[in-house]
Parts: sequence; C-alpha cells; structure tokens
Amino acid sequence: MYPRFTLESDEWTPFIFFTGKGGVGKTSTACAAAVSLADKGKRVLIVSTDPASNLQDVFGVEIPSSIIEIPSVPGLKAINLNPEDAAKAYREKVIDPYRNTFPEPVIVQMEEQLSGACTVEIAAFDEFANLLTKESVVSQFDHILFDTAPTGHTLRLLKLPSAWSGFLKESTHGASCLGPLSGLGEKKSLYEETVAALSNKNRTTLVIVTRPEKGTIQEGARAARELYELGLTNQMVVINGLLERGHTIDDDIANAFTRKQQKVLEGADKLFSGLPLLHLPYVPFALTGIESLREFFNFDGDTMDEKLEEKQVPSLPGLSGMIDQLAQKSHGVIMTMGKGGVGKTTLAASIALGLVQKGKKVHLTTTDPAAHITEVLYHNEFSDLLTVSKIDPEKEVTSYRKEVLETAGKELDGDSLAYLEEDLNSPCTEEIAIFQAFANVVERADGEFVIIDTAPTGHTLLLLDASQSFTKELERTAGDIPSSVKSLLPRLRNREETDVVIVTLPEATPVLEAIRLQDDLERANITPGWWIINQSLAATNTKHPILRKRAITEIKWIERLRGQAENQIALIPWIKEELVGGKALLSIVSKEK
Repeated sequence: MYPRFTLESDEWTPFIFFTGKGGVGKTSTACAAAVSLADKGKRVLIVSTDPASNLQDVFGVEIPSSIIEIPSVPGLKAINLNPEDAAKAYREKVIDPYRNTFPEPVIVQMEEQLSGACTVEIAAFDEFANLLTKESVVSQFDHILFDTAPTGHTLRLLKLPSAWSGFLKESTHGASCLGPLSGLGEKKSLYEETVAALSNKNRTTLVIVTRPEKGTIQEGARAARELYELGLTNQMVVINGLLERGHTIDDDIANAFTRKQQKVLEGADKLFSGLPLLHLPYVPFALTGIESLREFFNFDGDTMDEKLEEKQVPSLPGLSGMIDQLAQKSHGVIMTMGKGGVGKTTLAASIALGLVQKGKKVHLTTTDPAAHITEVLYHNEFSDLLTVSKIDPEKEVTSYRKEVLETAGKELDGDSLAYLEEDLNSPCTEEIAIFQAFANVVERADGEFVIIDTAPTGHTLLLLDASQSFTKELERTAGDIPSSVKSLLPRLRNREETDVVIVTLPEATPVLEAIRLQDDLERANITPGWWIINQSLAATNTKHPILRKRAITEIKWIERLRGQAENQIALIPWIKEELVGGKALLSIVSKEK
C-alpha cells in the first residue's frame, strides 16, 4: 500500500496544479488540499478552469468569476474561471471582422472550427495565465491551487514560433487547432512567463490524480511523461479511491473489488518511472461540504458508523431489455459513446454477442486507440455472424498528415510547417483523420448491425458538415470529402437507422460529462436513444459498509439521469468476475438488477 497523500510538509510550492482524466477526483482532491492548507494557517486560493466546474457543489456556495471567501474556512478563497465564456468571447473577436466579408458557409465553418475542445483549452490557459502572472493577486496568497492543469498539447503549441505568426490567416487545410491560436500575438510574453513559472520546480508542483483502473493509470502515466518532457518536472502521483483493508467482513464484492485494484497497480511503480506514488482512500460519502473534505484525508474505515440509511434503488432494466428492443430491427448502426474508463468497449462487445445470440449478423469495430476488443473477446469466438475490426488511429493519422503536408504544407517556411505538423498531432485532428474509415465501416450497416465502440463527437460531425459547405462554396480541391462521409451525417441523424448509446457511471463527474456529451451531440441534431449506467454498486447485494454506503450515494445520480431526458436507461451492476471472453460478456446481458 502506498503512503497516504497529506499536506503535512511545509515545503509545498506556491503553485499546485491538479491534473488527470475526468472522473478521477481532481476537484475533490484539490478542494480537500485547499482546506487542509488553510487549516494550517496558510493563505490559499483555489482556482477552477474546468468548464464543468463543480467547486460550488463541493463547497456549498456559489463561486463566481471573481475571488470570494469560503465561509467557515479562514484563509481560503476561491474563483471559478469559465473558459467556455472566454472561448465564446474569443470566437466573436476572431470572427466578427469577417462577417460582412466572407460568405455565410465560410462563417459557419469558422464558428465550428472555434467551437471545439482545443479552443476551450487555449481559453483556459489564457484565464490562468492572466491570474498566475498578476503580482497583485499572487502576493496575497501562500499557495494557489489550480483544479485542472494545462495539457501537454497546449504547452507544445504555445512553444512553437509560428503560433505567433500570421500563418493562420493563410491556412486552408482545415485542421482543428489553428483557429484557437489566431490573434494571440499580443500575449506572447505573458504566455512565455506562464510556461516559465510552470517549469520552475521551486514554484510549481504538478499533482497527477488517477484511479486504480487500467485506463486511468495508463493515461496518467502518459500525461506525466509528456509534461515532464515539456519541463514540468516537479511531479507526484495520487492514486485516488483505494479500498483500504480495514474491515474484515467477508463480502464477495469487496474481495473482488480489492483484487481488481491490486492487479491494476502491480506495475504502477515502473509505469510512473520512480515518481512518488501516494494514495487516497475509497470513501463512502459524497465529497461535498467542508467537513467531508476534512474527513477525506483522515478517513478511517474501521471507525465508520455502520448504520446505513437504506434507499430504494430505482427499478430499471438491465442490458437484456435493451438488446431485445434493438433486435426488433434487421440491421442498423449502434454507437457506444462516453468518457474513458466507463466500460464502452466491454458493453459494445456484450451488445454484439447479445444480438448474435438472437441470430443477427453483427460487425463490431472500435475507433478508440486504447481499446483492445481482442482483450475482452477471444478470436475463436468470432463467427459468420460476428466479425470484428479496429480503425487504427495511428495509421489513419499518418495517412491524413501525409495528404495535408503534400498539399497545404508545400509552400510553407520552417516555422509555419512546424506549426502545421503540431496542429496535425492534436486530438481533434485525430478524430477527423479516422472519420473516413469510420464512414466506410458505417456503410456496412445496409446489411447487418454495425456496433461502433467510441464514435465521433458532435463537434467533429459539425466540423465536417461545415467543411462540406466550405469546400463547395470555395471549390477547394484539398480536403475533398468522399461520398461515404457526405451520406454519413444524415444516416446518424436518422433514429430509424442509428441508435446512440451513452455509457456512464453513477457518479457526479461521469454523469455531468455524459450530459455535456448529449448536449454536444444535439448540436449536430443527433439524439441518444439509450443511456447505460454501468458498474453500479447500488445494483449489487454488497454488505461491506463502505461499499454499501457508497451504493446509496449512487441513487441520486441514477435518479438524475432518469429525469434528464426521455431516453431509455439500462442499469448494469458492478460485476466481480473478470469480463473477458464470450461467456463472461454474456453474463452482463443476463444479470438484471
């Protein structure tokens, strides 16, 4: 067991950044750390640059975009910087001069180009850069904690010389991250000062928050390596949510829970290359309110009051009811979507096997670079009714990069070419690069079910839709769009042909992110037909006091999704068996609450 994460030392740097995948507990950890430091007499400011910030939920007070005091914690102040608001203002600043010059389809493309995650990423950096370099603010505090650190992609972009050139105005290749940096030349010195502060180990500590789950551990290690290479060397890793072995109760769910966590952590020391590894406990209570935050760092499961207030678990169907309904069609597209770590790949494979059991012909594919269908489904389980493929992002990006560099990159100087190459490494560009392969796979749905693990976001769909208008309007030859892509969006918008399934967990961050995903899809006129709430402890019979109490807290989020939309919802219990192989995957289909 790794040591507990505490803030007992007086050697903490002035700036502390918390980073990690969605749902790992960044905000909870940052807030608990802020309270702990303030309780030690430090002057502390906590800053959120997360568009879906829930600082106000955690502290129980409204937190605006100006600094306020947190009641009952002397010395602690907070501010919510909303990069989406900043991104909106930035979009208008960039686009407004062209509104009376360019045709409407071009303006539509520009608006969508500046609507993606990369624009918000840059806007977030801009927000905390302004704060980080403002001496009148910094001098008031011993520590400033940031909930959500800049990504390696943002920092790489900002270090490229051509990020500050006029190259942007000349680019026609349509890649995704050029737009967000246009017009930022006046902020070059500000951003250089910010990057220098981030790289100073005496001023900045980077806390990488992860969970004892395979995907989040791997993503955390990748982020640690990338940020280290960019100069953020003062790092530590906090593994959040370890079920400590305090209770001796013999509970099958708890025993399996612990075994799975320990297996995931077996290679963690090597994966994080000698970085300090610490842990925080799996707690049964919601991390909202000051007292809960104080208890988080000091939680002792042995002394927990085992009296539980039982609540009725909402009655929802399992996966079998969903498959019965899907099987009423003879063919179609089924897309499983959601954030990493929610179980999309496993559930996509289970749905595929469930439909095969009903005699349906199914093609299962993934566009997720971290997903390995063959790790959950054995080769000898493929059949005439079930075929499997993988769209390899690396292969598709290589092909796309080559095409763009041979056209748009032909006449560029060294700096501009370097910038273009960096842009083509962005996550957004990867989505666009694999889109043609995705469209070709979807065409198979004319004669069978095509199940896609991880589909393009609404932003990518709209960007490509806008690109069609842009290409048509200006008769561009570069980036010509195949017919399979042109016919794709109407197919995905047709609920008779396509079923979109959003997968989430019954916890705050995954649910809120899933709701944002639904909003994103609806911008592209795509309405999800199903939600799957996966890995629910509330749907098990665990008697372990910590897990049972945690199960009760899930009910709030299950109820939230029931009232979110008219969508149909399936509830899947936390399953103690390893979900590998057809028999195990079909057990998900047969398990009802």
